[in-house]
Formats: sequence, C-alpha cells, structure tokens
Amino acid sequence: MEKRNSTRGRIINYMLNHPVTSKAELAKELNISMPTVLTNVNELIAQNLLTELGEYESTGGRKAKSIGINKSYRRAMGVVISANHLEMVLINLGSEIEKSERVRLKFSTDFSYCMEVKKEITKFLRDTCGEEELLGIGIAIPGIIDQENRIVMKSHALQIENYSLRFLEQALEVPVYFENDANAAMLAENPQKYQDAIYLSLNHTLGGAFCINGQLFRGRNQKSGEFGHMILVPGGRKCYCGKVGCADAYCAESVLTDDGGIPLETFIEQVKSGDAAAGAKWETYLDHLAILISNLRMAYDMDIILGGDVGGVLADYMIPLGEKVMAYNGFDHDISYLRNCSYEKEASAVGAARHFFASLCR
Repeated sequence: MEKRNSTRGRIINYMLNHPVTSKAELAKELNISMPTVLTNVNELIAQNLLTELGEYESTGGRKAKSIGINKSYRRAMGVVISANHLEMVLINLGSEIEKSERVRLKFSTDFSYCMEVKKEITKFLRDTCGEEELLGIGIAIPGIIDQENRIVMKSHALQIENYSLRFLEQALEVPVYFENDANAAMLAENPQKYQDAIYLSLNHTLGGAFCINGQLFRGRNQKSGEFGHMILVPGGRKCYCGKVGCADAYCAESVLTDDGGIPLETFIEQVKSGDAAAGAKWETYLDHLAILISNLRMAYDMDIILGGDVGGVLADYMIPLGEKVMAYNGFDHDISYLRNCSYEKEASAVGAARHFFASLCR
C-alpha cells in the first residue's frame, strides 16, 4: 500500500509541473511500468484530479490521449504581509492566479490585527472558493521565520523580534504555512526547471533565496539568502539594517523610487522618455546590480533568477545589464544563467500557496 501511494504521489507531482503529458511519457519519465501507470491514472481520472485533454498528433498508429491536472480540483490561497498592506491571491492547481487583491492594512502586534487579517481573507474567499476546495493558506512574511515554532525571529521591515504567529494561525482555522517572502518567491518557480538556482527578490527591500536539488536551502540558522545585507560598497550608504554599504542600499527598488516617493512604473517611463537624471540613476543601479550578480555567480555557480518588482521590468534591459555583468565576470562566456522570473507580481503569494500542492502527493 505504501509503495502504491508513493507511485501515485510521484505521478501527481509530475503532473503538477507538466501541464500536458501522456501515459507513455509518464511511464518513461518516471520509470514506471505501463500497467501501473494505467491503473493509477485511471483512478486519478475517476477521482477527478486528472483529466483527459485530447489527443496528440499521430506519428503513426493509434493516437495517444493527452492528460493533465484538473486545475479546478482544488485551490490554495497565498498572502503577503507587509508593513502597510495585505496582498492576497487564489491559485488553482495550474498555479494560475484566479483572483488577486491588495488592501491597505498596517501591521500591528496586537491581536486585533490577526482578526483584521481573518476578516479580509474571509471577504476575499467569499463566493469564490468553498471550504472543501481550499487546501490551505500560505503566508509570506519579510523576515527570518522559525517554522517549527511559528515565530518571526526578526523582521526589520515589520520591526519585530521573536513574534509568535500562533494567534494568527489559530484565528484562520484552516491549514496555514508561514514562509519568508523571498523563499516563497523562489517556490513560485518551476522546480523541474530550476534544480539549483538563486532568486534575487528586487522589491522595496532586497531579499534572496536559493535552492539545491530542487529544495530550498535555509542555512543553519534560517538566514541563508540574505544577499541584501552583503557589503557591496565598503563605507557606503546607510542601510535600514543599521550597517553601511549593504547591497540593499544600492539594488533595492527603493533606490529607484526615492523610497516609495514615486511608482516604479513612473521611474521606468522617465528612463524610456530620455530623462537624463532618471537615465543616470538607472545606469548606476544596473552597474551595482551587475557587481552583485557577478559576486553571486562566482560564489554559487548557479542560475540567477531576477525577481521582484524590478525583476519584472528587467526583461527589457537584459542586454545592457548583461554587458555590465560580463565586464565583471571573466569566467563565463555569456549570461545564459541570468533568468527572468515567472511572476512579475505576486510571486511570494503564489509560492506560499503552492506549498499546499504537496499535500495532494501524499
């Protein structure tokens, strides 16, 4: 029975990361006998977790039927808590965002804040997702998370230390998963595509994460990936963490938006329109980012995913960024290891929600 469940779990996991496949491909890719594949797939189709999508083009002989995950079988919710907002998404099993909303809600350590979060989540889910459909709620938080004890060990963004998440978990009354926001953004990427990779989360502050063999690497004290607080310019600008010269002070989105004074979209429009001051600031930003990228590539020799709000606009500037990176990197012959993120927005919320897909594989 245990072996059967393991086989079934492997099939579901494969289907979650491959939108369309066939029984023959499943047998080949997972090294499972065709009779075993047929038995499990037919059961999963009867359960409505898998569905037949159509037929592949014939290469001679009988056409193979294509199968895929039934995206509407279950859903998961993702939430991002920040200092002043609550970001919410609902995704289906195809990792597609079916609904998203961002509301203003100032973070507080008072229990009343937990009840406000519950109220917003309840309102968000109303008439959208039934209780039996919801796998759980993943919550991404900017800070160092002790998942076992449900504690935010430290968060500069929320200005808290050793903050218990138990009250929030109890208030929601559904399965809840807590994750660092940058780690959650890494989880939004396809684990089949990125087995070993670094994720640079270029939001209002600079976060980071990386995975090895498809698994998040957290470090001994849950502090791995804090690339924003590596010293980039000794004796340089003061960082919000209290040190000077941190990468965050040079590569975070706040550098471009005057600490949130203008929207990033407005700044990019200024760059595109030929505004000299904006253009100079953008060039300096790309130069500092190129140094950080080169350092990370030298240290880890992995793909580097450019995410966050700035990562979302960098797709149009990969050539000038690549030229700057190559000027600092004499070991690589190209920048094919630089990748654009899958979600320009809501990556952390999607990644936190995707955590619950694994429950279907057990």
